[in-house]
Amino acid sequence: MTTEQILKLLADLSARSVKHASGLPQQEEVKQAWTGIAFRIGDIRLVAPLGEVIEILNYPRLTRVPGAKVWVKGVANVRGNLLPIMDLRGFLGQNATRLHRRSRVLVISHQGIEAGLLIDEVLGLKHFFDEDRASLSAPEVEGLAPFLSDSYRRDSEQWDVFSMRKLAENPAFMKVVA
Repeated sequence: MTTEQILKLLADLSARSVKHASGLPQQEEVKQAWTGIAFRIGDIRLVAPLGEVIEILNYPRLTRVPGAKVWVKGVANVRGNLLPIMDLRGFLGQNATRLHRRSRVLVISHQGIEAGLLIDEVLGLKHFFDEDRASLSAPEVEGLAPFLSDSYRRDSEQWDVFSMRKLAENPAFMKVVA
């Protein structure tokens, strides 16, 4: 075989390979999702940034704190650490949360402030994309507005973002003495 024949054979082989080769997979754009913990206080459904809730607890056994505001439920011993438990609905000026089997405590920690927030129910994780972002509407509960930081809409449901950081930084949240 001559060099010319070898080159022609290689070119023919290359052409057949290209003809039968599969293309590269379609490149898909990966969307970044915002993830939060969905929860309910009364009839209001909210979502908290995932990084602002460090733990979810069943309602623990408490020791009452004399002289505390009514929304301060007491102090719980959680694995050897004392954790104040606050009723989030009560703090927001609503009726106290009634305990039931779905009641939970969201544990927050921000700049040395640790607290457990009694809520009616945890609804699981919610994932939202930029295109789900919506305008904040007037909250159903007046005391809620200072703690809302964003809003998302999905499947005709509005999910307002409740900022645990804003709650922990609020001076009224720190005033627990009646």
